[in-house]
Amino acid sequence: MPHIAITMFPGRDDETKKALAMKVQRFICTELKLEEKFVSVSIQDIPIEEWEQSMERIPKETMLVK
Repeated sequence: MPHIAITMFPGRDDETKKALAMKVQRFICTELKLEEKFVSVSIQDIPIEEWEQSMERIPKETMLVK
């Protein structure tokens, strides 16, 4: 069951985030040939001043695209 976690700067409303999450879910389901019920997506706003610290918590071996 894949979970996609998106972190980004604040400034987008909930409607925009929901639309993005739905598009990402559909894409992953198509690519991996899964039903939507098996794919979840979260979006977290990270303030600019906390961005670098937040990115440092992501293990380097899991960061596939920078």
